[in-house]
Amino acid sequence: MAFGFGQPGGEQVRQSKSERHSRIVAELRAAPTLRVNELADRLDVSTETVRRDFSELEERGLINRTYGGATRPMSVEPALAEREQLMVAERERIADAVVELVEDNDILMIGGGATTLHVARRLAADRNHLTVITHALSIAVALASNPLHRVLMLPGQYDGREGLISGPDTIDALQRYRASKAILGASGITEEGPSDAGIGASLIYGAMMRRSSETLIVADHSKMGRNSLAVFGEWSRHITLVTDRPLPSALHTCLAAAHAKLVLA
Repeated sequence: MAFGFGQPGGEQVRQSKSERHSRIVAELRAAPTLRVNELADRLDVSTETVRRDFSELEERGLINRTYGGATRPMSVEPALAEREQLMVAERERIADAVVELVEDNDILMIGGGATTLHVARRLAADRNHLTVITHALSIAVALASNPLHRVLMLPGQYDGREGLISGPDTIDALQRYRASKAILGASGITEEGPSDAGIGASLIYGAMMRRSSETLIVADHSKMGRNSLAVFGEWSRHITLVTDRPLPSALHTCLAAAHAKLVLA
């Protein structure tokens, strides 16, 4: 994503509020804390502007205010609309790689999330005659744009912030289906396994893994080595991790020992 810090000739361009908010969320993925003064210099705005940005982001649950700065809440994800603006190029490369692993006529289970939404859009354009079982409204809408795909929406309780359906009814409905592949995102990737910030979502992802012959975990490099709230699976020969950069050595060794596969986009 381009944040507008430079133009030909070195001239700086002032960012919009939405671009600043995306930048702040992205910066907190890389560093545990942000200071008001330092961020004001980086964004070329006043400290008062940064404080107002922090206040709005705190109201949305995306950061915690501290004295003179802000921190990222543990295991709290920004809403899907915010995440879609981050790591766009990386997610597009991952989606390109995933399409090569899916064949026409496959039966898929696809979890919600920003990266899986990129995958769904590519599958809508580049594959035909898929049957897709999902709990994510955005995934269903993207794939239904291709009339040759069949899309099955799972029942349950709807979360408008994430655009996801979850709950006991969702888990029960999954037991009626079998899929050739599950395609799942993750908030964190460690040696223990993929994890998600949402307990309800993680239960669904675990069920999708169990009901599929193989699983594709799609996650960009910012998720590597990061723990989230609920682990939903263990590495095995039935899992392929699709990411955009080489893994940290400990994680690479763990996947190799479990005979999990790795695809670099």
